[in-house]
Amino acid sequence: MRNRVVLCGFLGVVLLAGLAWRHQAASRAAQRVSAPTIDKQAPVFAVHTFDPAAPSAGMPPLTAGEEAECDSNFVSNASVKGQPERIDATHAAVTVTEIKVTLQLEVNIWVPVGATQHVIEHEQGHRQISEHYYRSADKAAEQTAAAYMGRTVSISGADLGAEVEKLLKKIGADINSEYHDRLNPSPAQERYDEITDHSRNEAAASDAVAQALREIY
Repeated sequence: MRNRVVLCGFLGVVLLAGLAWRHQAASRAAQRVSAPTIDKQAPVFAVHTFDPAAPSAGMPPLTAGEEAECDSNFVSNASVKGQPERIDATHAAVTVTEIKVTLQLEVNIWVPVGATQHVIEHEQGHRQISEHYYRSADKAAEQTAAAYMGRTVSISGADLGAEVEKLLKKIGADINSEYHDRLNPSPAQERYDEITDHSRNEAAASDAVAQALREIY
């Protein structure tokens, strides 16, 4: 069995209206900084069956020795707003004023037609571990994004508007990456597979989930 945790990150960038460059004190920009907004959506879950002789084109490929898998996809989308302050024709300072992070967990279990209950329960165990980590995903995202709120970064270039956009995209990507590193369910998933030998032994999935989370989480 295999649990494949795909930590995907998408980012959105929003600049303040028209990138209006204004000579203003940095303290005024800082006054408009708010706490990050976290939108944690409900998990999406589905079970699929497939013919081992003709696997579905939509399922991730199985590796040697696998007969089923749980595909957990933790998605984060960090949208960043910033207030630019022009210093001169080629230099500016950008203060991060708003961050919104949208979170999603998508879990797909793939089992062959005629799979045993033991195999099905094993894959459900992977799902339970993913959902356990997702319960605290909003806290992980908030802690990550909060470190960027109010941060002022210097930029330079002939096209300051393009440089602002590039900066905010990078901040969004960094937030997504750091959120995934902070959440990181992989060690618990790997420990679960060690305990159960990928469902090849008789260990009960519920006991193995509890043990893996107790040891790792």
